[in-house]
Amino acid sequence: MVASKRLVVSCFLLVLLLAEANAQGLKVGFYSKTCPHAEGIVRKVVFAAMKKAPTLGAPLLRMFFHDCFVRGCDGSVLLDSSNNQAEKNAVPNLSLRGFGIIDDSKAALEKVCPGIVSCSDILALIARDAMVALEGPSWEVETGRRDGRVSNINEVNLPSPFDNIAKLITDFRTKGLNEKDLVILSGGHTIGMGHCPLMTNRLYNFTGRGDSDPSLDSEYAANLRKKCKPTDTTTALEMDPGSFKTFDVSYFKLVAKRRGLFQSDAALLDNSKTRAYVLQQARGSTFFHDFGVSMVKMGRIGVLTGRTGEIRKMCRVPN
Repeated sequence: MVASKRLVVSCFLLVLLLAEANAQGLKVGFYSKTCPHAEGIVRKVVFAAMKKAPTLGAPLLRMFFHDCFVRGCDGSVLLDSSNNQAEKNAVPNLSLRGFGIIDDSKAALEKVCPGIVSCSDILALIARDAMVALEGPSWEVETGRRDGRVSNINEVNLPSPFDNIAKLITDFRTKGLNEKDLVILSGGHTIGMGHCPLMTNRLYNFTGRGDSDPSLDSEYAANLRKKCKPTDTTTALEMDPGSFKTFDVSYFKLVAKRRGLFQSDAALLDNSKTRAYVLQQARGSTFFHDFGVSMVKMGRIGVLTGRTGEIRKMCRVPN
């Protein structure tokens, strides 16, 4: 039993070391010589799209998160499947939007620098530029990723809006992210929408006895019940009511008041470290900086660099 535990720990450490070694192949300005206008080209596409549809910001940010947490940041979430068995066909990914922005960015880059810029790097750049377009944080994006060739619906096992704090911390730690990263990246819920089905049990049948989640502010719960009836499967809810189009700290202020939309938001108050970070962010002015730091860390998860992977010609299909 002890030997098997040691083997598991050794394998986990080996995975982390390999991931760190690959991440060392990333750097800011990776394309400065091979495609010096790469970031500007992507930014132009993103800003034009966001001007027409600013609500794409949240799905694009979530797309990068969902990519990195499955097989690492290798662009596997972008791949299509002829039999609907790719990552994008998994239930948590069905609400992702903005794939056309990745396609447009890739097409623009291929005209100038064919075969140079990876789709995984394009997605990383787009996640940053979409936040800038919303007057949110900016950060230096490390590039140099290469694209994966595999995308499997059965490998999609993402942190869930129903998770408790122990599960969330474990999921993030396996990706090399700590409690602070968990809180900061959860702050991405300051923009975007959720939907009633994700709230039904929390509002109407939390423990199977027709009750609501006691961790949810009662006044907020009453307002949500007015919007979400038990059988409602379509109504959209602002994840950061009154500020869902603006990247700001109001999300943390709401969570501190027990008004986080999802169970995973409320769970951030159930651990001393994560609770302290929530309260700190609600009071302070470091969110933009901290968000950039955590995004860079997340962008290093399981990357392919050097000669591993490939540079796709089209982001929806491997070469």
